[in-house]
Amino acid sequence: MPVMRASHILLPFGLLISAPALAQTPADVADLVGAKGAGGETQLKARGYRFVRIETGDDRKWTFWWNGDRRQCLSVVTYDGRYQAITESPAPDCGESARAPSGHGGAPHRPDIGYARPRPDRVAPSYAADDSAQTNDRVQLGLVCFGDGQRPGVANSYGWTWDSDKKRYRYGNRVEMTAEQFDASVMIQFWEGGGHIKLPKKLIPPLHSRGTEDGWWDIYNVSMQPDRITGEYRLNGLNKPRIDINRTSGQISIKGLADYAFRGTCDTADAAAHRRF
Repeated sequence: MPVMRASHILLPFGLLISAPALAQTPADVADLVGAKGAGGETQLKARGYRFVRIETGDDRKWTFWWNGDRRQCLSVVTYDGRYQAITESPAPDCGESARAPSGHGGAPHRPDIGYARPRPDRVAPSYAADDSAQTNDRVQLGLVCFGDGQRPGVANSYGWTWDSDKKRYRYGNRVEMTAEQFDASVMIQFWEGGGHIKLPKKLIPPLHSRGTEDGWWDIYNVSMQPDRITGEYRLNGLNKPRIDINRTSGQISIKGLADYAFRGTCDTADAAAHRRF
């Protein structure tokens, strides 16, 4: 019986000794403890981690993230929508081997130099208002198109740079151009030799010209063929997006300067049986 009592005392004591070692937060993600879940995921991806799997408990979730460059597996505890704890886990928890791939030769980890270009961020949707469509006799074709919009944006980029004063690499962030993606819709009306397009607010840049107060933009160089419609509109002196519509599939592509774009599917009520419109 004395032996049984000793085992009950030693087991909790052993757990108390090992817990601090397992609860250490890696330095490169220490600032994310307490962050909201969505924002934390964005930052983890920006810092080179990829999502592996998730485990769900009664009141919290455990997600596992892997960084191939660091060969580091993270276990992230989310409680009440925020990151409660971030700890390093063994590589097998992320489905990876504990050993580095052959060719490393046991050399110490050296981080990549420079900053990776941020991945496009998904933001709130933006739809064209449907309260000002023209119904005059000259309109030959009216379309409503739903899909994905994209516009230039900015984001924090994380990476390693050489500090010439301290003679070592420093991990930090800077603001870089990126692309914002969002659900969007546009409305288009065509007539003989012309047309116009109604844009959602997020597809209208801060510096623009030639648009009407209710959001319509004239379409120039309109070509209406049996299976294809093309044209372009002018946002400003530099950005003149081109419209390309496939009348058989209903797919639309709008491509402008840099990351300005829209892709989706159009429809109209009077579509012919052999094509969408």
